[in-house]
Amino acid sequence: MRSSSIKQVTPQNFGMLFLQERFGEIYKQCNEDFKKMVSIEQFNELAKSFNSNVKNYELISEITINNVNQYIWVDDQQEKAINVMIDSNNMIHGLLLKPFLIFPESDKNYTQNTYIMPVNDEWYVFWGGVNEFVNYHYAYETQRYAYDLVIMKNGTTFNDSSILNENYFAFNKEVIAPADGEVVKVIDYLTDNVPGEMYELEPAGNLIIIKHKNNEYSMVAHLKNNASLVQVGDTVKQGDVIALCGNSGNSSEPHIHFQVMDSQDYMNCKSIRIRFTEDKEPIQGDIIK
Repeated sequence: MRSSSIKQVTPQNFGMLFLQERFGEIYKQCNEDFKKMVSIEQFNELAKSFNSNVKNYELISEITINNVNQYIWVDDQQEKAINVMIDSNNMIHGLLLKPFLIFPESDKNYTQNTYIMPVNDEWYVFWGGVNEFVNYHYAYETQRYAYDLVIMKNGTTFNDSSILNENYFAFNKEVIAPADGEVVKVIDYLTDNVPGEMYELEPAGNLIIIKHKNNEYSMVAHLKNNASLVQVGDTVKQGDVIALCGNSGNSSEPHIHFQVMDSQDYMNCKSIRIRFTEDKEPIQGDIIK
């Protein structure tokens, strides 16, 4: 039975309203950019098809990034997911419908070594976890268990203008070795991007790769131009400062990409789920130190 009309779609009632196929009410609250990309007819058709065989949706994640709230709803069979981005006025800025992709076999395989996050101070997990809605890397075997880290203050990653790297809290911050090892690759000649622009020809940007025992390799990427403090062949200890955070490569704003893999060839490796020293596994939305 259809419920009575509502005044507004909210994060609390979105899943129920979507299941009830009240798509017109949801579409009405989408911003104009969304409506230019998807017509009401297209939205109705896609959403109705997506609802097929779904009994209910469960809210599994809620985070705030740059003052926009992101909510992830998953169906009862954990086969479909809806990613909704809603601001404080309940305006819908984005709505993504996708299969809920998981890789349970590789999820079971952790690193033999234990690691720490490659940062000092407090950082925010922008991407991290074992589904692609909380970790966009997850769909790709070479970076499935990678993390993207930023510094967040009062719900945002920068002060004042967003087009200056220096205005981002993460820019120029220290990057540290996540475990003992030997430096096997260093790139530090790439220019830092203007925020919002990306250099896709060198996706990892400036980077450092360290070989650890048990043939495991860590990589920290998107580092600052000409800011590496180590060279190939150097031995590092866990916690040593090795570089500074930048905005190089396929990066839209200053942040650190961190992953552990089975080869130093980061374009043709297998990413390994990281075992951390404190036996805790951060996910998107967590604050780490």
